[in-house]
Amino acid sequence: PLKQKIFAQLEAISGPQTILASNTSSIPLKDIGRDMNDTTRLVGTHFWNPPHLVPLVEVSQLGPENLPAVEKTIQILAAAGRPPVHVKRDIPGFIGNRLQHAIKREAIALVAAGICDAETIDDVVKMGFGKRMAVLGPMEQSDLVGLDLTRAIHEVLLSDLDRSQGPHPYLIDLVDSGKLGMDAGQGLRTWTPEQADAVRARLRDFLAAGAKNI
Repeated sequence: PLKQKIFAQLEAISGPQTILASNTSSIPLKDIGRDMNDTTRLVGTHFWNPPHLVPLVEVSQLGPENLPAVEKTIQILAAAGRPPVHVKRDIPGFIGNRLQHAIKREAIALVAAGICDAETIDDVVKMGFGKRMAVLGPMEQSDLVGLDLTRAIHEVLLSDLDRSQGPHPYLIDLVDSGKLGMDAGQGLRTWTPEQADAVRARLRDFLAAGAKNI
């Protein structure tokens, strides 16, 4: 509701050539622009956190009529040294968060089913397939191993993956019991303040080192 109010106000006080962009990471643009009279200059520009260290920006398009505003936004971002990617349809979560939360959904389901604990999930990602993801995207990896192998794995695996249509009950129970994550000292994992600070520092230092090479 706050975004809807703000963007209606922005439309009223800005010129017709002004691009109105939201940094939402999941809300569809059609919902944000619900109270606007003209949404042709409304675009999504999702900067990843922390934005000063993660360069990519997802530029989301509401409809065909938005293409000029999207193309201009992409030009501005590219000129500023921010690699833009074009999300060609207005969908919840855009591209990155759909991929990220697809992994989270399965990870939470594995823990809830007693397959492993949360620490094991993180170890498998960080020391397993995550090691190559910074230099090898999922489409590249599929083509690398062969689509025949990818198809064979899917025929065995996909029907067994979690299909929750909303937040997993395990996640709902954690939130309802106040186990909200690092700041609360307990979430999917248990955290001391020192452990939480160490994770934040590790992420910051890793991203900062990578930013120097861009």
